[in-house]
Amino acid sequence: MSLGTRNVEMRRRAVRLLPSGTPGRLLALAALAAVIALYLVLAARRNHFFDLRVYYGAVTHWVHGGELYDYRKPVTPYGFTYPPFAALTMLPMTLIPLGAAQVVSVLLAVGTTGVTLWWLLAPTIRRHGWPPWFALAVAGLLVAALEPVRETVTFGQVNTVLLCLVVGDLLLLVARGSRWGGIGIGLATAIKLTPGIFIGYLLVTRRWRAAATAVATAAGATVLAAAVAPDATREYWFSALPNTDRVGSLAFISNQSLRGMIARLGQAEWGDLLWPVTVLLVLGVWVWRVGRHREVTTGLALTGVVGGLVSPVTWIHHLVWLLPALLLLVDRACAAPAGSRHRRRLLVATAVLYVLACSGIVWIWELNSSGVLGFLGGNLYVWLALALVIGLPVSPPVAGRERG
Repeated sequence: MSLGTRNVEMRRRAVRLLPSGTPGRLLALAALAAVIALYLVLAARRNHFFDLRVYYGAVTHWVHGGELYDYRKPVTPYGFTYPPFAALTMLPMTLIPLGAAQVVSVLLAVGTTGVTLWWLLAPTIRRHGWPPWFALAVAGLLVAALEPVRETVTFGQVNTVLLCLVVGDLLLLVARGSRWGGIGIGLATAIKLTPGIFIGYLLVTRRWRAAATAVATAAGATVLAAAVAPDATREYWFSALPNTDRVGSLAFISNQSLRGMIARLGQAEWGDLLWPVTVLLVLGVWVWRVGRHREVTTGLALTGVVGGLVSPVTWIHHLVWLLPALLLLVDRACAAPAGSRHRRRLLVATAVLYVLACSGIVWIWELNSSGVLGFLGGNLYVWLALALVIGLPVSPPVAGRERG
């Protein structure tokens, strides 16, 4: 049997595994939606748009003459922690009531997640001949159960917007050699500094023009914010940013970064030594892997995972950056020969990662993460991320790699 004939037969088998006909697929979607909805009702934490309330209060306070970074949400120590350019993008929010802003926040999270899923899954869907609307709907429902995604929605966070900007930039512009490649990464970095690691990715893979565009975009947005709000800009860069107490305790269980893991050991003197060492080790593995494989989807997945590890603060809702890696596992599993041991390993790895990322199990150790179990279970996302950095499959599923 020729390679082409084998690929056609694999696609036919994949389609036959799906419910046949529109009524069957709609019934399957309804059943899956009911299961996911029940899970969300029973398992999801109620965060009551806490972060959105901080954004709304701070920007409204700023519009009415107050200092942006002086604002604190009532009865909490929490205030605005993003660069001034982020506050500029949020100004339209002050034109509507808080309730309407919450609705817009949910719609924005759902919309940007859907677009991101399509960009990431479209090649897999086309390769295997799956019905696009059905595959995307199934993926969307499954992704809704992921803890980082549901936390982003219930906090009213901006993570899916940033993810969408970076994914669209890399897959639609950078991978195609567009002169505009890097602009989405630059905007995301100006809104929140952590996506700046993708500028590092562009440099490591020697995409000089895209890296320059990203830096220029981030710098231009920052200068624009400085021109509009010089006092807020000065306050952010010289006072608010260095003050890590503004974002919460590093040892809090939701901080699933290397720094958070080390802080939970309870040995403050170790942190100053261990954190830089572990960060350098992880960055070394990342540079080695993305430098050897220039394919953009792989670089996107690995860089998103590493960004969460090396950032001093990575709350669970920040970990939407694991989504490209999870979908890459799905793609590589589907591309492996049917019935092969490699496919079974990838499917098991994907299922385990998905279940653990839905479980919310780390909160068992919210009040006490000491001991061996606390160290292992309370740092679950750190271990998952490290496993992905080391073991995420990087070889493209078909011949011919992206050039650029």
